Amino acid sequence: MRLTLTALALVAGHCLGAEAPLRFPIAESWAMPLAQVVDGQPVQGILYDLMRSLAQQVGAPAEFHVIARLRLGAAMEHGDVDVRCYAAQSWLPGLSGDYIWSLPLITQRDYLVAQPGDNAPVDLATLAPQVIGTVLGYTYDALEARFASGQLSRDDARSQDQVLQKLQAGRYRYAVANQLSLDWFNHLLPAAQQLRPVAFVEEQALGCYVRNDPAVPVQRILRTLLRMKMSGEIDRLVEHYTQAAAP
Repeated sequence: MRLTLTALALVAGHCLGAEAPLRFPIAESWAMPLAQVVDGQPVQGILYDLMRSLAQQVGAPAEFHVIARLRLGAAMEHGDVDVRCYAAQSWLPGLSGDYIWSLPLITQRDYLVAQPGDNAPVDLATLAPQVIGTVLGYTYDALEARFASGQLSRDDARSQDQVLQKLQAGRYRYAVANQLSLDWFNHLLPAAQQLRPVAFVEEQALGCYVRNDPAVPVQRILRTLLRMKMSGEIDRLVEHYTQAAAP
């Protein structure tokens, strides 16, 4: 009995001393190369690799929660997740709660994209009224005024991949897509069938933000992200998937 009690005490002490998991949201709208979700869990992608490496270097297990994009802010606010990555402060003007932002980690470049046979350059300022393919919950600062005025209309899909599939099927003439997702979508298509960027829309510097909670190792997370960026680790992650999508 004494040995059993001692063993239980050691196990309990180990559990109490164990690091709590770092909980990350995975947006349903992400497509490769950002993240691929299989059976409700991410299995590969730039952001999956980034978050997994961050947790490992912080010394905590990583826990992933796949969440609809429109619920990401609420998940952070309610304390359901701890660290949200691939976000910009301009996307979250009404952010409530106590958070600390990392430095910018990844640059996202958005383009207006067309079908293969419709690749003449486009001037966004003179674009005729029409429907544009967009991702549900995404903010496109360069186009918001025209969406708000009704000069352009959004056709929202749940993910970037679905937006490009609908463009490919001819549901609309143009869609907005980020360069990484567009290259990944195109890389398995013959050159004659690849979707083409016809106008630059905008560029965003994206980072992570962390719940400023005593239960979360905030400063350790931020220092680790800084080290990952300065060492080139994050850029190498992006390059790895960019090369995988190269012709």
